[in-house]
Amino acid sequence: MRLLYSFLIVFLILLLGSCRKDFGTILSSGELEFSVDTLLLNRVFDEISSSTRSFKVYNRGSDPITISNISLGRGENSFYRLNVDGIPGKSFQNIDVLENDSIFIFVEATIDFDQVLDSDFFYRDSVVFDTDFYKQDVKLEALVVDVHLIRPDRTEHPDGSFVYEELILGEDVDGEVISVRGVNLDGNTTFTNEKPYLIYGYVGVPANSTFTIEAGSTLYFHDNSGIIVEKNGTIIVNGELENQVLFEDDRLEPEFEETAGQWGTIWLRAGSKNNYINHAIIKNNIIGVLVDSVANINPTLKVQNTQIYNNSNFGILGRETNIMGENVVIGNNGMSSLACTMGGTYNFTHCTFANYWNSGFRQFPTVLINNFFTYILDGNEVVETRDLLESNFVNCIIDGGQSVEFVLDYVEGGLFNYNLKNSMIKFDTTNSDILNNPLFDFNNVSAYENVILNGKLHFKDVNVNQYIIGQDSEAIGNANQNGALLVPYDILNIPRTSSPDIGAYQHIIFEEEI
Repeated sequence: MRLLYSFLIVFLILLLGSCRKDFGTILSSGELEFSVDTLLLNRVFDEISSSTRSFKVYNRGSDPITISNISLGRGENSFYRLNVDGIPGKSFQNIDVLENDSIFIFVEATIDFDQVLDSDFFYRDSVVFDTDFYKQDVKLEALVVDVHLIRPDRTEHPDGSFVYEELILGEDVDGEVISVRGVNLDGNTTFTNEKPYLIYGYVGVPANSTFTIEAGSTLYFHDNSGIIVEKNGTIIVNGELENQVLFEDDRLEPEFEETAGQWGTIWLRAGSKNNYINHAIIKNNIIGVLVDSVANINPTLKVQNTQIYNNSNFGILGRETNIMGENVVIGNNGMSSLACTMGGTYNFTHCTFANYWNSGFRQFPTVLINNFFTYILDGNEVVETRDLLESNFVNCIIDGGQSVEFVLDYVEGGLFNYNLKNSMIKFDTTNSDILNNPLFDFNNVSAYENVILNGKLHFKDVNVNQYIIGQDSEAIGNANQNGALLVPYDILNIPRTSSPDIGAYQHIIFEEEI
């Protein structure tokens, strides 16, 4: 029986195989169709391999065809590379396409900026589809960006593997060295706006050194990259209203323009000092700014007129530190826009914290404040408290897509000082445990003064991080005058002393869409 069954299987295979028609093609006659006329590689860094883009080639005819030649117009000297049917190269012969079918052409490039002669910094070529009688093409364009490239040195081992230069961060509880791939700056260093910086790994600011970034500078970060400021080190970001400093990822394709988690963080480690960020945009990383330091009388970080967006975890995460913020806007974060944790000192005036994260479930509120941290010791959870010396919010907006966007998480054993004045808070709940918690007694004027709960904000467009307020906002004219005098201009340098609005922006009149 088993022998008969095996014989039947072999017979069926042979029978089906004998039914297959012979595969014959005709030469392409110039009637190919393409998914694009021009393929754009949107900003390619000098001498760095681009991301891969693709387009499709369609055979709309009723017969299978052969494309006799697919090649780059500039030939073997082109900075572009192709992949056709899984085979890399710059020219291909006799490529078959079935009737009413298509093939993919994948394109990437590594371009030498010094050889880009076009005045508009585009490097152009074409993919040519050529037969004896017909020729078609798809144009290729790449905007080439000349950059300062910063990356760790590497050493090749005899087995072909590489060891990269690292920054030593300390040791874990077992005495193992903690490190990240990166390179230390050599003493006091200034980045200028002459051309952008492309950073692989972490840039370390060593002790007793100052890292200064001039107005108009742009810093692109690769995956697992960022900036680490060590004890007694300092970072100063000197942006201006019309010349902001931009920190973003190096994935410059349009589909990645607002994608979170593309690089690491700006980490101000414990003991770093006098850090200052003004008129900066920080976007698309894991944590916008991570600030560690034993709280002291002077701010570890002073941040002004700065926007922080699209962070997969936190916009600003403070851990037992001292932060002063004025005209700060933080939005679209996977956890909290602002987390003031492990106690410390926090003072924010005329700031907008808004979190309408839509890339997954979010458990954390827009603003989180606590006075403790936890860790595991011998299999048991240990909770340690730290003093929350100050957490003051004057003329601030705290809003988002959840019903409760402001959470105070207090553990007994440490100070817990907080005060909100002339601020708007999203706090819409019927949960009796929350409502009966004395921390959220909004009638307690010693903690909450002129606070507006669940008011109408009238943001321009939260989907694209436009948090300027419009003419219907309840924030208009409701800011504390003394707070406005301390920060007399909004983030766009509009005066606010005569009739100050709550938040980082003075309101504007939104034009009605026709």
